[in-house]
Amino acid sequence: MARVLFINAGSEGHINPTIGVVQELISRGEEVVYFTIEAFRKRIEKTGATVRTIDGQKFIKAFISGGRNHLLERVNGLLHTADIVIPDVLEQIKGEHFDYIIHDSMFGCGRLLAQILKLPAINSCTSFAQNKISFDRTLEHLSQNVPTEIIKRINDDFQNLTTKIKEKYNVEISSPYEVFCNPAPLTIVYTTREFQPFGEAFDKTYKFVGPSISLRLTKSFDLNEINGKSPIYISLGTILNQAIDFYKLCIKAFENTDHTIVMSIGQQTQLGELGEIPKNFIVKNYVPQTEVLKYTKLFITHGGMNSTNEALYYGVPLIVLPLSADQPIIAGQVVKIGAGIQLQMQSLTANQLSEAADHVLKDPSFNKAVANIKESFQKSGGYHQSVDEIFKFKSQYEI
Repeated sequence: MARVLFINAGSEGHINPTIGVVQELISRGEEVVYFTIEAFRKRIEKTGATVRTIDGQKFIKAFISGGRNHLLERVNGLLHTADIVIPDVLEQIKGEHFDYIIHDSMFGCGRLLAQILKLPAINSCTSFAQNKISFDRTLEHLSQNVPTEIIKRINDDFQNLTTKIKEKYNVEISSPYEVFCNPAPLTIVYTTREFQPFGEAFDKTYKFVGPSISLRLTKSFDLNEINGKSPIYISLGTILNQAIDFYKLCIKAFENTDHTIVMSIGQQTQLGELGEIPKNFIVKNYVPQTEVLKYTKLFITHGGMNSTNEALYYGVPLIVLPLSADQPIIAGQVVKIGAGIQLQMQSLTANQLSEAADHVLKDPSFNKAVANIKESFQKSGGYHQSVDEIFKFKSQYEI
């Protein structure tokens, strides 16, 4: 039995793919100490892991202080979190022994903690993977139209922050890529090489294991309501889901149709704000997504990595309305493989959405493409394959 230190960020998209991994590690005899924020304590504790927490509010405040307008500012924001996360983690594990560390790919302190603790490191990548070449290309592209004086200021901030971290923790940071992508000797990527953009460009240290989907609580949702009805499912995920106008637009698009609609509106929106709910709509603050997708014929989504992976895993075509972050890239991949279409939220009309849904549902090419990716996703192994790769890694390091 080995002791594993798991360091993760505090969002659904980064937590959910690791649930099955942690359960599988523990079932094979590993002991896992998992750092996250308090909101995810119960979910992680159900795996059998020991949960310890960092202050999520302080983390977000530090992260935002780096700036939000440019990718390099976000890198600097992650560096600002070092003094929130690192001393806290080190204090909480003082005197304990760990054999290896698994850290999230976009959680800026993961690689730093691995270096400070001198532990063999595994990178948990819940979005598309990036190597240094692809990251540098992205950074260059996004910096093209940024004024020189702003780039200089951000670069100066980066140099000052990395110098302070070197002085305080005795670790070198040689590039923004190391901060934003947390490279490690092994990277677990929760999709397939076929769905990954430029998948052939990644070497054997990147293991594409497919979606890591484990059973989640169904809470108060009665699946009998949709059994045999093949609903259209609508959700904008767990972060950018405060979208009253969009939900009303969906009601207008589908209220006079024969479709059964399941719509998840998130915890911040009240049902009463939507007015009268049509009889063919089931509207909930929370929907057990992986369970509902088993019945679904079309998923209208923001295109987060988790949501997209889960839909494709269950063979559901998509209409993608990307909102931020990596979602436009994910939407582009969905279109590229023929598994759905992309629409723009800013210009969306009820007629456009209704017509798009009819197009996807009536054109057999979408279901054919989805069936192909479904097969590759379900064959890829998910969290079982993740732990197989982790154990091979352990053998290489004689753990």
